Parts: sequence; structure tokens; C-alpha cells
Amino acid sequence: MGEDPLIAAVRCGDHNAVRMLLEDGADPNAVDEQGVPALCLAVAAFDSPVAAYLVSGGADAARRLPDGTTPQLRAVDSGSISLALSLLGDVAVLGEYTRTELLARARQWHETGAVAMLRMRTGSSGAVERVLVRDREWSTDRHEIRLGGVAVRDGHTGVLTLVEKHFGLRPGVEELADRACVLEFPDGEHASWWEITSTLAERQDGETWDAAAALRAHPDPLHRRFGAEVLILLNMGDPRSDGPSPFEQRTLEFLLDWVAAEEHPDVLAEILSGLGHHEDPRVEPLGLSYLAHPASKVRGQVAATLERTVSHRSGRWTYSHEGLDAMLVLARDADASVRGLVGYQLAESAHREPAVGDVLAALLDEEDQVARIWGAFGLAERDDPRCVDGAGRVGTVAEYEAWSWILDAPSRYEQRQKELGRKEQGVPTA
Repeated sequence: MGEDPLIAAVRCGDHNAVRMLLEDGADPNAVDEQGVPALCLAVAAFDSPVAAYLVSGGADAARRLPDGTTPQLRAVDSGSISLALSLLGDVAVLGEYTRTELLARARQWHETGAVAMLRMRTGSSGAVERVLVRDREWSTDRHEIRLGGVAVRDGHTGVLTLVEKHFGLRPGVEELADRACVLEFPDGEHASWWEITSTLAERQDGETWDAAAALRAHPDPLHRRFGAEVLILLNMGDPRSDGPSPFEQRTLEFLLDWVAAEEHPDVLAEILSGLGHHEDPRVEPLGLSYLAHPASKVRGQVAATLERTVSHRSGRWTYSHEGLDAMLVLARDADASVRGLVGYQLAESAHREPAVGDVLAALLDEEDQVARIWGAFGLAERDDPRCVDGAGRVGTVAEYEAWSWILDAPSRYEQRQKELGRKEQGVPTA
């Protein structure tokens, strides 16, 4: 007897096949030859989309397994925030014991630490392997930690924050700031940091704003940066709705006052980034004053403060004369990260000045592949023949599908040139 088609699809990570099989009546609680449920296979593979399909199709996430765990507990153990979210389900149908158990497990991983927990579980004293993993659904980073044949992701602090929120608990801003600032990788790109800051952003209340603003006085620059980021996210509005923020003017004035007194480059860069979300005539001149700042991360945020006029027709933007001059200076910055950031923004802009084309062509020599991608794209969008050579210098792109429209721009340029040539020769075009 062959393998169950749903089990086979889950093992292959074939999201569409899983969805269609469930729609056609496949048993969402199917098990493999060892009796492992399909949902547990998805958890073990860190496959959040498949897990979500199975749960929505009726898989029992609270099913007690022979080892005493449940798929929900295994999702918490995994350290994957997206997996935990997929399996937590409707809190109203979870019993008190289940909620207590899940919360205790999440807190244990957070307080003990992933490596220590793995050593306790596996008994291994060997070397720990870490691999950086990008979550395409959430656009965040996390590390996969491997030890003794077991692998988890390092998002357990974010999982605890998610479980608390799911169960209606509301830790204070200071507690969550302390939690975020002791992360091994305290960065907005990391899944746990993002889960904590976005949890606070969802609150959209004055109490949270006041507590985040109070972190300006914290002696630790990382706590100050955390506070600034929360203020910025609160100002951007509830991520679950399209409503305006009630904090716009209040945040603008607070950041303008703060930026004048802040000296730490990490915090200063965050504040400049936040000011870039405000349309106020004071912001661009302020940003330009940091054009020669000694810290590259601060110089890189100058671009965020520049006034942009966006065309409703094309969606592309233009800068003021002063702003464009500043962008051209930044595009030749000594730091590659600044050049890459500015190059992307110029590539997407409506500017067709020769100097912009030269900046984009210079990106083709960058070590960073993403910078080369945007250089070739920007040239192609401007019908600059240098994009053809640029396309060949991009190299193989691992996630081609995600970049396909950008990567295909030089090909579209060549097609336009062929059609133009045929038109000039009087040859009908298709």
C-alpha cells in the first residue's frame, strides 16, 4: 500500500497539493507509517503554510501524542513564531489546563534559552550549529539552532510574547523592552524583536506611547532605540487596520526634540528613520545636516528624511534639487550599505538625469548582489543600454521567483528595442 497522498505532500512541502487534497476531502489528521500526524510533520519541517492549511482543514492541534506532547506544544518548542501562530487556534475553545501548559512551556524556553534547553533534552555536549534562516512570509530573520540531531529556531522570546498576547496577557513596555534588549541578535529584522515591537504597536493607546517615550531617558542606547522604534510604529498606526494614527503630531515634535540631544548613532539613525514618516518642512533640512555624519548608519538614514513628490500615475518619486544632490553624494559614500540603499531608491525613482544613470551603473561593480540587481533594473527602466551588461553581472539569484519582475527588466528593455527597430523599419509589431 502506497504512502498517503496528504502525508507525501506534507513531506514534500507542496503547499498547493496539501490545500487541494484537503479541499477534496483528505483526512487532516492522517498519520504516517510511524503514527506521526501530518501536522507534526509540518511542525518538524518548520512549514508554517502547510501547518496553517492543516489546522484550517480540521487537524487537531491539541491532540495528545504518545510522548505526552501535542502539536501545539511542539510548535512552541520549535521556536518558530509563525508556526506557533498557525497552531494556537481559537483561544475560546482552549481549556484552562491547555493555556497554562502552553504558557509555561513558552516561558521555560524563553527563560532557559534555546541552547540550554536543547542540551537538557538531548544530553549532548557537542558543538552547536547555527544557520541564518529567512522567513519569506514574515520577511524576518531567525537562526536555526542544531544540536544532538534536534533543530529549533531561536524565536522563543517572540513565541512567549505571542502566546501572552493570544491569551489576553499584557506585559508592560519596560518588561517587553528588557526582553527584547537581551536578545542575542537585537535587531528589527529578527523575528522576536519584530514580534515584541509589533505587539506594542497594536495597542495604539496613550499609556503605551508614554512608556515608550520614557525610554528616551534610559542609560542603555539599545533601550532608547527600542523606545524610538515603538514610537515610530505607534505613529504608523494599527498594523491590523488602515486607520490614521492618533499620535502623529505628538510623535513628530517628540522626535524633533530628541534628535537634537541624542548622540548615539544607533538611536540617532532610528529617530531619523522615524522622522522620514512625517511630511513637515523641518524634516529635510534637519536630515541634510547629517549628510557628513561620521557614522554610516546615520548617513544612510538621511535619505529617509528627504522630501519626495510621488506621481499618482506611475507611483515613482522625485526629490527636490537639494535632495537629489544629497542622494548623489550618498550614492558615492565610502560605506557599501549606504551606496546600496541609496542606489535602490534612485533605481525606483523617476529621475532620468545622466548622473543618476552613472550611479546605477556603478552599482554593477558592488560586491552585494542586491545592489547589482537594482543597478541593472534601474538602468533598464531608463532604457540605458548598460543594463544588458549589468544583467550578466548580477549572477545566479537563489530566489529568482521573488525577484523575477526586477530581474527581467533588462530583457524587457531588449524587447522594447527590438520593437522600436521594427517600427523604424516599417515592420508591423505583434
